[in-house]
Amino acid sequence: MNLDWSVVWENRQLFLQGAMITIILAFASMALGIVGGLVLALGRLSRLWIVSIPIAAFVDVIRSTPVIMQIYWAFYGIPILTDLRLDALKTGIIALAVNVSAYNCEIFRAGIVSIQKGQWHAGLALGMSKPCVLVAIVLPQAILRVIPALANIWVELFKNTSLVSTIAVADLTYIALKLRVETFRVLEILTAMAILYWLMGYPQAKLANWVHRKYKAQE
Repeated sequence: MNLDWSVVWENRQLFLQGAMITIILAFASMALGIVGGLVLALGRLSRLWIVSIPIAAFVDVIRSTPVIMQIYWAFYGIPILTDLRLDALKTGIIALAVNVSAYNCEIFRAGIVSIQKGQWHAGLALGMSKPCVLVAIVLPQAILRVIPALANIWVELFKNTSLVSTIAVADLTYIALKLRVETFRVLEILTAMAILYWLMGYPQAKLANWVHRKYKAQE
């Protein structure tokens, strides 16, 4: 077996560019997913069935279908239904953000429901409105309680970013697979890809473990 690791060094800039796109995908999707999850959670908790039932159905559909199917649907379905054409990177971010929003919805909902009713009553007794009690009293406590679960979602999201390579987003996976075909150096290229993913993913996994230990009493 003849290994030639120079192909990795010669294409280091492409690898780093792909890694940067992977990081952008993860951060952008999670940021949108946190906002979307919170909005969906509040909608699910609404007393208006016309709001809560459609949101519940949407969340169930997203959580019950593969992420890659959602990515394909966003890439091919949105242009057909809306005549809106986005580039592959934006489509990938949207698809991942929608997926993460559905999971974050249930996490935030559980966190909000876990807050004792007495705290709602105490806030209302002080003359605060329901939205004020929610923002000032309930949400700060709920967010602390769901941090460990959000850390798990983040780690899972980071790994799922590789799926957007199927719609030609130039992330680390796409770059590596493209170089594999062009150079015929399969083992070297895939090993470099695996090492880069490990270098980015391992600290995140350790951070998630730390978050679990720090906040486990509040789960």
